[in-house]
Amino acid sequence: MKNLLLTSLTIFLFLIGCDSSEKIADTIIINGNIATMDTTLAKAEAIAMKDGKILAVGSNDDIQTYMGEQTETIDAKGNFVMPGFIEGHGHYLGLGNSLIKLNLMKTKNWNEIVEMVAEKAKTAQPGEWIIGRGWHQEKWNEELEQQVFGYPYHDALSAVSPNNPVMLKHASGHSLFANAKAMELAKISKETTNPEGGLIVRKPGGQPVGVFEERAMDQVESAHQVYVDGLSKADLLEEWMLALRSAEQECLKKGVTSFQDAGSSYTDIQRYKDLAAKGDLNVRLWAMLDHPYDTMKQQMAGFPINNVNDWFSCRSIKARVDGALGSYGAWLLKPYDDKPGFNGQNTHSLDELKNVAALAAKYNMQLCVHAIGDRANREVLNTFENTFKTTAKKELRWRIEHAQHINIEDIPRFSELGVIASMQGVHCTSDAPFVPKRLGEMRAKLEAYAWRKIIDSGAMIANGTDTPVEDVNPLASFYASVTRNVPSLNHEPFFPEQKMTRQEALASYTINNAYAGFEEKIKGSITVGKLADIVILSNDLLNCPDDKILKTNILYTIVDGKVAFKK
Repeated sequence: MKNLLLTSLTIFLFLIGCDSSEKIADTIIINGNIATMDTTLAKAEAIAMKDGKILAVGSNDDIQTYMGEQTETIDAKGNFVMPGFIEGHGHYLGLGNSLIKLNLMKTKNWNEIVEMVAEKAKTAQPGEWIIGRGWHQEKWNEELEQQVFGYPYHDALSAVSPNNPVMLKHASGHSLFANAKAMELAKISKETTNPEGGLIVRKPGGQPVGVFEERAMDQVESAHQVYVDGLSKADLLEEWMLALRSAEQECLKKGVTSFQDAGSSYTDIQRYKDLAAKGDLNVRLWAMLDHPYDTMKQQMAGFPINNVNDWFSCRSIKARVDGALGSYGAWLLKPYDDKPGFNGQNTHSLDELKNVAALAAKYNMQLCVHAIGDRANREVLNTFENTFKTTAKKELRWRIEHAQHINIEDIPRFSELGVIASMQGVHCTSDAPFVPKRLGEMRAKLEAYAWRKIIDSGAMIANGTDTPVEDVNPLASFYASVTRNVPSLNHEPFFPEQKMTRQEALASYTINNAYAGFEEKIKGSITVGKLADIVILSNDLLNCPDDKILKTNILYTIVDGKVAFKK
């Protein structure tokens, strides 16, 4: 009997010890001004984290009970604490490549771009392509002596790099600039015809100036691909990994803990999946499969890919129907004000979209369609509506990516159809200087970036930056969303009646983006049981003055309960 009692006591003490250790946190945050984005507990001051998950949320006293000898303590010192930012639409490897190749985002004029290429050409290997991205002719501060629709002639660029082909993508990614060597390799001449859904910009007389819009880019990109195919697999993989790690570092220092990648190849997706399985990703990824219908229809085995170790998912397909407003590619119901008679580009056929929609419905994949112009948005909504009639599944959460210019009659259809408007706040204020020129004052006022009307109609907005089109910094997009102030115009507001509230904008970057990826059960709010992805900021985004938002610092980025970045 004595031995039985001793055995029972030992088992009891062991169980008590197990129960106690399970409640000891790995890390706690105290003294925080916490916006949980959880409607059941809007505010708190402390968080306990264990094994990469949120263990408890409450007051400092509440969380002290989870303190152990090995628990790490982060004193937030009264600073603002919130769920990690989720980038709702960006291009992950595009971001990485923009950091390791020519980054033209901050160039102020054509001469600066030519000088950057000239400098790169000095060290380039024979035949090596010089690649860059980020220029935008509408944002230059010097007029051009020779131009067509604001685009320069290629002569200066060709002169500084006569032996190395040059391909410079527009900031939007919807047009590119090529020098003479690149056009020679692409076999482009005065006689080359415009492809369907694309435009070769020409001088008077018909010679190409060097700018290729939308599908006209394909011929130059194919010539570049021939060069890439000649590189070793080891070199290509090394560059891919360098781009990935560069993107991770940039995201973490800007508070982005999850990233929705708007267009990944089968190769990219397999690599992401393998890295996630090995625990070798530092930012959580959610990707859209991006291939032509004829390719995808034969290769859907294994999709959707749901939540590999909480680090990677691919449960959506990317499609597109038009281009960008800045490069006259947005497909409009009425012609451009500054390009009479031209309605933009229908870059991919509506038959292709219909087929991709049927494929997505068949394999239970979300469909995410790039549509910027009002005609493009209407056609996508029509396709969604017709597809929904033939599928029994009700909650598809299909998305329109960008949804920048929507005819007033079509705005209520987002809510009626359950379509998510995946928009990028910073596009509004970045594009504002030229939007009225393109659309005219009335269309710009009533239909451009109509966030207030979309939200009030009952639809959901997911937010992001479309990086590398814009800086991945979520604070710039948040600022644009709540003020619509245009930094380049001395912070004059762009039709401010369409702005979001602070709470709406914060939701659009956290819980809304999680919902838009079917991940609201594991991320997007500071809730017990969810992933411990948290950021600490120097300013209270819900209450600080407008002019403080852009001056906010990311103090800590915490991913999986561990500090991934500290200022």
